Amino acid sequence: MIDPDTKDWTWVLTRACPECGFDAGTCGGLAVGTLVHANATEWQDSLADGRIVSGRLVPAKWSSLEYACHVRDVYRIYDQRIALMLQDDDPLFPNWDQDATAVAEDYDGQDPRTVVSELASNAEALADRLDCLSANDWERKGRRSDGASFTIDSIARYMVHDPIHHLWDVGPKWTISHKR
Repeated sequence: MIDPDTKDWTWVLTRACPECGFDAGTCGGLAVGTLVHANATEWQDSLADGRIVSGRLVPAKWSSLEYACHVRDVYRIYDQRIALMLQDDDPLFPNWDQDATAVAEDYDGQDPRTVVSELASNAEALADRLDCLSANDWERKGRRSDGASFTIDSIARYMVHDPIHHLWDVGPKWTISHKR
């Protein structure tokens, strides 16, 4: 069992991540759909290269399969959150405990091919939703249960750091041009 991540990652909206290098402050919301598609392709390449496997190499860090499961779920959860923001005025998102989900759904016991296929499907659905937004939609608001407030623009840029960062976690082949 790893220690739950309790960091407030909203800082990624204002400065570059010192680990993976992604800078959400220089990434426009309109670019996120393209980044999501590219990220899903990189995860598929990681599976083909044999980098998506179960079993933790470092006890305090998720396995590459657990990261892939998490990214699959990030794409699904954020697609749902953006849909909610489009439907309701300033909705409060249901809480999502990513660490409890990893344990409850046995992330490390899932089939890597199925996970990456679902990741790609969820990424496509989210990217398609983002690519269809009107100029006014990007300013619609929503809130997390911890009080953090977002527009669709900021939540999209915040969200895309996570899958990019986790590719960086998984291995050295990360090549997405993320500094747009």
